Amino acid sequence: QVRVVESGGGSVQPGGSLRLSCKVSGYTSTTFCMAWFRQAPGKEPEVVARIESDDTTTYAESVKGRFTISVDNADNTLYLQMNSLKPEDTGMYSCAVDPRHWLGCDAWPPSRDDFEHWGQGTQVTVSS
Repeated sequence: QVRVVESGGGSVQPGGSLRLSCKVSGYTSTTFCMAWFRQAPGKEPEVVARIESDDTTTYAESVKGRFTISVDNADNTLYLQMNSLKPEDTGMYSCAVDPRHWLGCDAWPPSRDDFEHWGQGTQVTVSS
C-alpha cells in the first residue's frame, strides 16, 4: 500500500523560501511520474512542477526560475524548493504520484486524475 506524507508548509513573507517534502512509502517501481499541485481558495487546482524517472522536469510558467523540484531516490522523498515566494503562491500544496508514468507524464499540463496516489496537502501562506 502506497502512503504519501507531506511536510514543510508554513507562513513566510514575500521573498522568502520554503522547502516542501513528500515522503513516499510502499512504492516499489523503478519508474515514476511525480508532481506538485496547488490550489488557492476559490480557484481550480493547478500543477506547479513535475519530475520523471529520468530527471526531466517541467514547471508552470508562474514558478519558473523560482521553484525547483527534485527526488531523493534513496530516501523515496520528493522535494519542492520554493524561493522568492510571492503572495500569489499561497495555497494548499499536494504531492501526487503516478506509478504508471504514462498518464501523469504524457502531456502538459497533466490532470489530477492522472495521478493515483496523493498526500493530504500542506498549506503555504505568503503574506506581509
